[in-house]
Amino acid sequence: MMRADRHQVSTSTVQWALRRRGLLLPTRFRADRRSWARLRKRVFRDPPRQRNRVWQMDFSEFETARGGIWRICAVIDYATKYCIAATVTPTSRGQDALGCLRRAVVEAERVLDLDDLRADRGVMDVVGADDYVIGEAPAPIAVVTDSGPCFRGMTFADAFAGDDPLFRHVRTRVRSPQTNGVVERFFGTLKYERYGGSASACGSRSE
Repeated sequence: MMRADRHQVSTSTVQWALRRRGLLLPTRFRADRRSWARLRKRVFRDPPRQRNRVWQMDFSEFETARGGIWRICAVIDYATKYCIAATVTPTSRGQDALGCLRRAVVEAERVLDLDDLRADRGVMDVVGADDYVIGEAPAPIAVVTDSGPCFRGMTFADAFAGDDPLFRHVRTRVRSPQTNGVVERFFGTLKYERYGGSASACGSRSE
């Protein structure tokens, strides 16, 4: 495109510019992609028993006594059922979701007395093009969400960028809330205990 606009640039310059903006696929991308697929299957077929392997995240709404609508965003560790972070915001946009996830990182590092949460994550198999395991690599924490607009945008995707990402985004199938059941149960319990009734009785719904 630059050459079509009569700019004189070399191939290495274009490559450098693309890499600087994160627009190039990493080396061994095919193997990495297969590894991510295997990690995704493991999340749902073989639920983890250790902390910081799978986090579930979602938004839920609640109505105030004056008729206002607020959104609760929560991050729950699947194995420990510990609520790492919960925020209340007037909107449920990508920046709200990203803010809650970042709060969860800070809280997890504080609770575990870690400088970097990457020190407390598992490993995953690295699979080659022929589907054989060729080694192991640090496994990012799988953040499981639904397919809501706030989780599909570029803003929320910032949490999964970089050469050594802390997280890997795993989205549930459409209309399958049971696959994100831990955080859904958290919302139900929270509303029941806080408002003295079920979620539906409170005029609330989960997104």
